Amino acid sequence: MSKKTKIAVPSVPFDEPAHRLFAAGADFRLADVDPTAKPGYLGDKKTGAVDLAGVGAALGDLQERFFAASRAGAPHKILLVLQGMDTSGKGGIVRHVVGTVDPQGVSHHAFKAPTAAEAKRDFLWRIARQLPKSGYIGVFDRSHYEDVLIHKVRELSPAEEIERRYGAINDFEQNLADKNTTIIKVMLHISKDEQRARLSERLEREDKHWKFNPGDIDERAYWDDYMGAYEAAIQRTDTAAAPWFVVPADRKWYARLAVATLLREALEAIDPQWPAADFDVDEQRRRLAAS
Repeated sequence: MSKKTKIAVPSVPFDEPAHRLFAAGADFRLADVDPTAKPGYLGDKKTGAVDLAGVGAALGDLQERFFAASRAGAPHKILLVLQGMDTSGKGGIVRHVVGTVDPQGVSHHAFKAPTAAEAKRDFLWRIARQLPKSGYIGVFDRSHYEDVLIHKVRELSPAEEIERRYGAINDFEQNLADKNTTIIKVMLHISKDEQRARLSERLEREDKHWKFNPGDIDERAYWDDYMGAYEAAIQRTDTAAAPWFVVPADRKWYARLAVATLLREALEAIDPQWPAADFDVDEQRRRLAAS
């Protein structure tokens, strides 16, 4: 049997592990999180880019082992849930963090408003259809949480239904965890001023017009309501099986480094190993030499 190999991963100068640094935890209050801050990190944008490259290289190795191990029967999956207000940087996380690993081991889905057919079913039905398989990192750019956030803010569902959904989400995520899925739920927390600046940039640059949605300005009128909805959702669904991590996101480079480190730590905890060969290596070397 092959000996387990610990993977050497470049250190990142956070004061403490990211899964503790960004954990919502008990008595969470969103107002306590400064979107402009970079807690636990002493570097700047320049050093952040260097550190992100190092973590990205480590992620590439870890994810390849993770994918390979599943081919030999390892049952583990990872689900990265990205939530945040419009322009919070979810797309940048997908490109600059998830994009550092082999795409064959990634499944990505961005949940929009449900179709008429989906709306006739339970809100978790379409979510369950997009869950990652063993060996995959699944990424949800928005998720089942839209069905409590928007529904609470816009009063699309009665209060009792929102309460039911909190419980249904907890049961759903516990079941995933029980079936070897590591769940990483991240809220990218930006300030209202930073969102204005990012929307303004999309209006000023022709290459960003395709990203602009006039409805984003309409939603700004509900900013405080959304902050309350996020706080309530995090408080009600932060569990040991599926904890929430709230990342200050006014600095895009910092948010990317934080999420990359959370993902790295999750893979390290799984500790994936290269599967042992199911053939005689020496024999195959001899055959190859003779061919």
